[in-house]
Amino acid sequence: MATANRILKNFSLFIDGKGYAGNIDELTLPPLTTKMEDFRAGGMDSSIAIEMGQEKMEFKFTLSAYEPAALALWGVGEGSSVPLVARGAVQNLDGTVEPVIVTMRGTIRSIEPAAWQAGNKSSVPFTVDLRAYKYEQNGVVIHDIDVVNMIRLVNGVDALQSQRDAIGT
Repeated sequence: MATANRILKNFSLFIDGKGYAGNIDELTLPPLTTKMEDFRAGGMDSSIAIEMGQEKMEFKFTLSAYEPAALALWGVGEGSSVPLVARGAVQNLDGTVEPVIVTMRGTIRSIEPAAWQAGNKSSVPFTVDLRAYKYEQNGVVIHDIDVVNMIRLVNGVDALQSQRDAIGT
């Protein structure tokens, strides 16, 4: 029986190539959500849900340090994006560790520093609108999404390949 397997034990974040181990409080990977629309036409007794793409991907993280290099990435120009890499270590009950690598590109939408209080740590939450997202675990790519280039690979299958072929891209 596989009990207590693949438990996240530790993680780090790299922003624009700079590591933030020791200064990253938490991060939240983007929820992957398909956009659904109800459809009902003549001859149908009820509506059915039709997939209409996917919802916007949003990545959140909180630094415990007021890092000028990270703060300066807010407001990068249109068409530019910030590379981010989250690395995690998931451990099995037998002690084996699997690496998790999440590679992302996006634009930092907001920085919302917490209140400053003497004697208390103040953190800096960031929100990033993602254009690209790739989740890899133990050397296997599970998700590889590139919104701008209309690619959505899930477990090696590109759900958008036939649409790209149909529109000639």
